[in-house]
Amino acid sequence: MALATFGAGCFWGVEYFFRQVEGVLNATSGYMGGKNTATTYEEVKKGNTGHAEVVQVEFDPAIISYEDLLEVFWKNHNPTSLNMQGGDIGTQYRSTIFFHDREQKAAAEASKLAFARSGRWGLRHIVTEIVPLQQFHVAEEYHQNYIDNNNLPSCHIAY
Repeated sequence: MALATFGAGCFWGVEYFFRQVEGVLNATSGYMGGKNTATTYEEVKKGNTGHAEVVQVEFDPAIISYEDLLEVFWKNHNPTSLNMQGGDIGTQYRSTIFFHDREQKAAAEASKLAFARSGRWGLRHIVTEIVPLQQFHVAEEYHQNYIDNNNLPSCHIAY
């Protein structure tokens, strides 16, 4: 098994679309990238901790590749929107890839370049950051599998 970590706006939607992918064994909502070691949703949503809402994806690389997960990431949020997705505004909603090793870093950078060159977003600049893995803080239990547990439609729009 392997891990990948992505931030693409509200973690409820990010978790939801990764849970739909064959080969994804688990997707866990949480926080990463901040200054504080202990954090809560109440602190993160204020935008002062430096954390991003992220989803840590556990996947089977024999079924789905990291590159395929990157494709899912790019297609399910707006990577040209700085520190916001839809109505969610703030650095906690930034587009970010936290790489776990050199191979993931190289793959993320290559996919970002390929996606930018694809013309999908016209002349708009891809603002997604690609940064080293930091401490992952699991979000509170009520955030896990939130969309399914509350019978809601996804809060993300496939682009």
